[in-house]
Amino acid sequence: MNKKIGFIGLGIMGSRMARNLQKAGCDLIIYNRTKEKATELLKNGALWVASPKDVVMQSDILITMLSTPEVVQDTITPILSSFKNDALWINASTVNPSFTEMMGTLSRKHNIRYLDAPVAGTKGPAEAGELLFLVGGDSQDLAQAKPLLDCMGKKTIHLGTIGKGAAMKMLINQLLGQQMAAVAEALMMGKAMGLQEKLLLNVLTATPVVAPVIQAVRPKLEQQNYEANFPLKWLHKDLHLSSISAYEVGVATPSLNATKELYAKATQDGLGDLDFTAIYKYLESK
Repeated sequence: MNKKIGFIGLGIMGSRMARNLQKAGCDLIIYNRTKEKATELLKNGALWVASPKDVVMQSDILITMLSTPEVVQDTITPILSSFKNDALWINASTVNPSFTEMMGTLSRKHNIRYLDAPVAGTKGPAEAGELLFLVGGDSQDLAQAKPLLDCMGKKTIHLGTIGKGAAMKMLINQLLGQQMAAVAEALMMGKAMGLQEKLLLNVLTATPVVAPVIQAVRPKLEQQNYEANFPLKWLHKDLHLSSISAYEVGVATPSLNATKELYAKATQDGLGDLDFTAIYKYLESK
């Protein structure tokens, strides 16, 4: 692919995704609010530019991996008129469906093609190029983007029109937050009843009622190692976005809202920059 690729957002996920593009031979034009996070990419030949506007002015395809809808809006909407004509914007950020539909509409007004492409996976899969891309948008645009997505992920699922990728991501992270909170509560209750943590994890993770992700994060729980693969504050943000989506479609989600408030309290108690599994640490402290 001879297209010029821009990448904005080089946090835990974005930096690893961009590195995998480099490994596949892509020349990148990059920007991040903190340049320090781009050090490795710059060493490997990425072109640093002074602003997001400079990225889009030089890019045929833009990939964004930003933290919140507000950051996406503040970063990209002021520069939509600076995109190349018929450029493709692949937004891998986790945002709510109504927001991504709005971004799609604004993009079309500026003759920009838009793909809604959030990912399932945390730091490890991002580094290994094993993310799952959940895509909403035009099939021809996806066909152009697919070689790039294949560099960063192991599978791409086309879910339909713009917004459907975001909708599926809402559900995945909703279940992630609920499952982690439920298992943390069960561990606390089990220990209070005299069962050992190791025994609890051995038995619970062997049953069909516990999601496989708990086995994957088990070392974090046992070692109390909460270095962030997926920061708790961003899962709280995703639960909040999911609750907005539930309100917009008129669906009652009482367990979602209770889980969201639990993660909000943990964030307020200073655990937001730790891994989302630190919800267990939060409950242990109460």
